[in-house]
Amino acid sequence: MQLKWLEDFSALAQARSFTRAAELRHVTHPAFGRRIRALEAWAGTPLIDRSATAGGPVQLTAAGERFLETADQMARDLEGSREELRSVAGRHAHSATLTTGRTLARTLVADWLVRLKPVLRDGELRIATRALADTVRLIEQGEADFSLVYHHPSLALALDARRFTHATVASDRLVPVARADVHGKPLYHFADAAPVPYLGYAHTLALGRLVEDHLANNRLAPRLQRQVEIDSADAQYEYALKGIGVAWLPWSMVRADCKAGRLALAGDKSMEIRFDVRLYRPKRRLGPFAEAVWQVLVH
Repeated sequence: MQLKWLEDFSALAQARSFTRAAELRHVTHPAFGRRIRALEAWAGTPLIDRSATAGGPVQLTAAGERFLETADQMARDLEGSREELRSVAGRHAHSATLTTGRTLARTLVADWLVRLKPVLRDGELRIATRALADTVRLIEQGEADFSLVYHHPSLALALDARRFTHATVASDRLVPVARADVHGKPLYHFADAAPVPYLGYAHTLALGRLVEDHLANNRLAPRLQRQVEIDSADAQYEYALKGIGVAWLPWSMVRADCKAGRLALAGDKSMEIRFDVRLYRPKRRLGPFAEAVWQVLVH
């Protein structure tokens, strides 16, 4: 069933003449008649009473009268939907959605926005922060153009390689840090005999899974006393600065603080966790703005 058939039927019901309705619809009389018959075939019943007196005004069958109001409403709804889709498509051509975690949004994405300034003059980048599972769901369901996530063997990311591709855009490492004392030494150190106060991540966070996997499989893991659990690396950072305990944080987040003497490394390189950052996208072509963003970020 086609929208033009509904519009033809409404025109015929108003004009009560095949000839006049065909003129209003800017088609030939035979073509107009074929379209009305196609609509009747779709409806499964005659909509025009062809037994009426020849040459007189067109009469609708009982089913046609019943269908007329429905046809008018369907035509309005379809036209409205078409205009809405065109509007969405127009906005999509000048926008893109990136979904990522809060920590990456604060660090890597913040740096990206500087690089993207020329591209952002032509569109809008929407950034949605979610847990790892939700970033995958959003891109799978077509609600995001890009997904920026951590990559590590202990993080299983179930994205179909037939539908999605990726680029490795950064490498980083989680390092254990604590507040530095006046001498630039950490308030807590893994060489200490007593258990070290530990700021843990919630298990729902990718960073938390990296740390827990590392500690569980590292024979040199220190004695830790888990005192805080939270689902925010930003909060972990603040707690570490206040001297609450040791936190594993991305080096990109704490590098400046370590160099300035506000934070200090609490362990050696055996306690570090290296990981990559991947930017995923569908293999199909995206909108012009999204494609421009991809070109800047991966080249």
